[in-house]
Amino acid sequence: MKALVIGATGATGKDLVQLLLNDDSFSEVHLFVRKPLELNSEKVKIHVVNFEQPETWKNLIIGDVAFSCLGTTLKAAGSKENQYKIDVEYQYNFAKNAKENGVEDFILVSSYGANAKSNIFYSRMKGELEQKIKDLHFEKLTIFQPGMLDRNNSERPAEILGAKTVKFFNSLGLLKSQKPLPTSTLAQAMINASKIKSNGYSKIKLGAIFSFAEK
Repeated sequence: MKALVIGATGATGKDLVQLLLNDDSFSEVHLFVRKPLELNSEKVKIHVVNFEQPETWKNLIIGDVAFSCLGTTLKAAGSKENQYKIDVEYQYNFAKNAKENGVEDFILVSSYGANAKSNIFYSRMKGELEQKIKDLHFEKLTIFQPGMLDRNNSERPAEILGAKTVKFFNSLGLLKSQKPLPTSTLAQAMINASKIKSNGYSKIKLGAIFSFAEK
């Protein structure tokens, strides 16, 4: 299979790319990034693109499955407008071009609680993205809604503290459905989803992602 990926430099994206490169089911892995990357693999094709001009690289978005795990924080983005542009507009444009180029399988990393009608900006933003991509009517669409992610070498203090707190409660047998999800587990679940021969729309939430990664 030929895989297409945006968000390859994030925690989930890095794990996803490594797993794709190690998986014999994938003959080519095309990464769309803002800055050059160094990856030693004959399978990988790195495309440095301008996300503000999706029409200039639309012809490159041709493959069997597209993985979208792009995202940022409000702090890193600097404003809600910039965060919306990265989390929604960039990913939607990628999905739209993939659909128009005949890509049948699209896999999106969203967030638990995503709701286009939410009063919470982040949840509303993720919900709007989900709906926009659903409206493209891919032959097969899988949306993952993880809760708290367990990132290697995370630099997000609130996330680190939150993960430690939930893990403590997990050790007491509490909040099991809220168990922090390692990004490597999420990445494996995404790959497993791409290998399922089916059509239609699926949404995988929270703890179900752990079992999905084992299929």
